[in-house]
Amino acid sequence: MPLTPLDIHNKEFARRLRGYDEDQVNEFLDQVIKDYEAVIRENKELSTELLNVQEKLDHFATIEDTLSKTIIVAQEAADEVRNNAKKESQLIVKEAEKNADRIVNEALAKSRKIALEVEELKKQASIYRARFRTLVEAQLDLLSQDGWEALENREREVLEREREMKEIY
Repeated sequence: MPLTPLDIHNKEFARRLRGYDEDQVNEFLDQVIKDYEAVIRENKELSTELLNVQEKLDHFATIEDTLSKTIIVAQEAADEVRNNAKKESQLIVKEAEKNADRIVNEALAKSRKIALEVEELKKQASIYRARFRTLVEAQLDLLSQDGWEALENREREVLEREREMKEIY
């Protein structure tokens, strides 16, 4: 149990021959009591200050803990957002690739269809040209036959007969 200033003040020493001067001892004890009281007061102030500092430290530790948790939550949210964005971008890329494949396939199908139509038109043009050539050649053959002059002469004869018939009647 620590000494109190009152313990020091009430302390009595046994008396002996040629002992210390009692007034000097009492004066010294008074000084010790004063210093001891000052030390106790300073100790209380330091204890109070230590409590205040400890409360502030606890408060800042709580803030630090809250900030740490907040940072962790923010980091997790950022990671989740990043992962979602990555997944979304992958979906967009897949959709774009799918659309690109569809467009390419449609273009290839149209190209094949047009190529088939061109081939069909070429065949029809060739058939038409052959038929037209045959027709023209047939007409030229008809024109080159001798029957045309006989037909023209026959027409003249018919016209002359009609004229004669008109003259008679």
